Amino acid sequence: MKENWRRPRGVTSKMRKEESGWPHKVKVGYGTKSSTKGLHPRGLVDRLVWRLVDLEKLDPKVDIVRIAHRVGEKKKLDILDRAKQLNFHIANPGKVEARPSGEEPTTEEKIAPSDTAKQPEQLEAKEEAAETSEETSRSREDSE
Repeated sequence: MKENWRRPRGVTSKMRKEESGWPHKVKVGYGTKSSTKGLHPRGLVDRLVWRLVDLEKLDPKVDIVRIAHRVGEKKKLDILDRAKQLNFHIANPGKVEARPSGEEPTTEEKIAPSDTAKQPEQLEAKEEAAETSEETSRSREDSE
């Protein structure tokens, strides 16, 4: 709970009346266990890493690595490789971990095979729908 929390006291306050769609009031029972407070959901301490030297100071059984946002791609790849060697969990590996830095996805990888099979069928369905809508509009005009 933040230090600036104030109990809602307004006569018509929806929050005080605990109506749905409004923020909940702070009550006993919303807290976390003191043993897990501030930890990553895996139960490890979240540590921010900027350099390879920072990895050497950490313990893989206790800490989970989060690479700083300002780290460039080259250094991030080095940190990822070293973290794998040391068996660290990485909180934000990103898409960089999936393939080497020099490799670009081909056009075949960008389009899933299931999507290419559906495209001709979808085109035919659209054409048929357009033809039927034209026929119905013509029949309406003739009847008038």
